[in-house]
Amino acid sequence: MRRSASVYWNGIFFGPRAVLPVLGRILLLVLMSLSLVSPAAAQSQTTRITRVVSPGGIEAWLVRDTTLPLIAMEFAFRGGAAQDPPATPGVASLTASLLDEGAGDLDAAAFQRKVADLAMEISFDANRDELRGSLRTLGENRDAAFDLLRLAVTAPRFDEEAVERIRAAQLASLRRRSTDPNSLASERWFALAFPDHAYGRPVDGTLASVPTITQADLQTFTRNTLARDTLKVAVVGDIGPEELGRELDRAFGALPAKATLRPVADVAPKGIGTVDVIPLNIPQSVVLMGTTGLERKDDDFIPAYVLNHILGGSAFSSRLFKEVREARGLAYSVYSYQVALEHVGLWFAGTATKNERAGDSIRIIGDEFRKILDEGPTQTELDEAKSYLTGSYALRFDTSSKIAGQLLQIQIDDLGIDYIDRRNALIEAVTLDDLRRAAHRLTEAAKALTVVVGRPAGLSGG
Repeated sequence: MRRSASVYWNGIFFGPRAVLPVLGRILLLVLMSLSLVSPAAAQSQTTRITRVVSPGGIEAWLVRDTTLPLIAMEFAFRGGAAQDPPATPGVASLTASLLDEGAGDLDAAAFQRKVADLAMEISFDANRDELRGSLRTLGENRDAAFDLLRLAVTAPRFDEEAVERIRAAQLASLRRRSTDPNSLASERWFALAFPDHAYGRPVDGTLASVPTITQADLQTFTRNTLARDTLKVAVVGDIGPEELGRELDRAFGALPAKATLRPVADVAPKGIGTVDVIPLNIPQSVVLMGTTGLERKDDDFIPAYVLNHILGGSAFSSRLFKEVREARGLAYSVYSYQVALEHVGLWFAGTATKNERAGDSIRIIGDEFRKILDEGPTQTELDEAKSYLTGSYALRFDTSSKIAGQLLQIQIDDLGIDYIDRRNALIEAVTLDDLRRAAHRLTEAAKALTVVVGRPAGLSGG
């Protein structure tokens, strides 16, 4: 349940002399977060990535940019919701939501007031494999901002008032999602695919589990997970390597040296070839089809990535779009995408269509999966995919926050500090033979575990 702490400044009273300076700094921070040089120039800046190691041994990747007095940092600790106690899903998510709700000698209100005074942003989030954080600050407030970050990760308070308030918000979100067809489809798919694995548990917990999470659960998760040995950091902005080294030690130096993580096994999805229907009185059925994919570290991941783009990764030129929407008018949107978790690779397709056409949509999507795996794409499709994927890559680097996010993900995926320079060449090098080889390895992907939410005519399952 991601929240940006910066939103809370609206609820804090400032005297007349304080309002304009604070609002001005916040506006500047927002503008700088949204503005950078052109995407192509921003991407070229990332070739100047510096590997920084602090005096205390904490590593970060830095792209120094003095164009604007802004520092953007993204960081992650390995061990997200997969580290939740099996009987209590939602601990990681609730912990992440509470890290900026009071720390050290600052209760929640005082912490948020400090964030607002500094016109900074700080937020935390948990996914299945990591707990992630984000920091935005003006250069002039750098020391104070990193000190607040230090408090958040090393001395969160988990006060009763804050815990109950955020718990209530998490429960409200879960209740809303209990009638949201997309959320229902996703959570059911993972529960069926991984019934005896951490990935089968909902990241944000359940209406039954979240009320049982204790302060001790939060403290134990924090103590076991937030440690220096699994920390990855990416920084973009107006700060030099030596200064960054000092700030890294300021923020993270007091964390434990090593995390205490329970083992998470590699896994393959179960239930492939079956259909599960969740009845819901809505005019359209939401369809989610998932199957086996390739892990990010696999040598054939890039060919599989190109293959997916041709199948359903392109919004308007993919095979699924042409067959499901253009040729038959079954749905407004249809798509496919890869998911590379730490312990499994997955391949998904999805759409929303009239209840009476859900069966047809599932059949056509399955047919297109089988066709591209059996026959492969054409040279024209490959050339068009390469052109789009290489040409659009620069759009991932048009803000400092996006650059930091890309650098962090590259570290998590262990792709190497020169990956940005190599990535387009890897795409360009893909041949039809590479696609056929990847397709052959993905033969089992012709079958899927399908979850349908709605009142699909003629379909039953579960």
